[in-house]
Amino acid sequence: MFLDYQTPPVSVSKKLVWTGRIISVLPALMLIFSATMKLLKLPAVVTGFDHLGYPQRLVLPLGMLEISCAIIYLIPRTAVLGAILMTGYLGGAIATHVRLGEPFVLQFLLGVLVWLGLLLRDSRLRPLLPLRNLSN
Repeated sequence: MFLDYQTPPVSVSKKLVWTGRIISVLPALMLIFSATMKLLKLPAVVTGFDHLGYPQRLVLPLGMLEISCAIIYLIPRTAVLGAILMTGYLGGAIATHVRLGEPFVLQFLLGVLVWLGLLLRDSRLRPLLPLRNLSN
């Protein structure tokens, strides 16, 4: 016997969905911007990697990972997987900054925006989270 984990669709206002889409684009654009800088191997990125203690050989792979996570997140069918991947990526960034004793507020806020945007634009997630009256 298989369990059906599909939740019934919830009626949501178009304003809420569009707000979610706009919020979702913000962290995705930040990751795409950061990935582009890595893929271009800009001097500031190389210096940043030295400061963070990461070898320069990881600049391109991390840039490709970053842009892949953002693209997966922006595709509606794979958005939840993308949110999980972006959360993991941002968690690694937070850990790096914590290790160096540096602020990590931006990375934390991007992670919050990833899930807030997804929650607002995907009604299937609402029953899984303890928020109430979000669809009104």
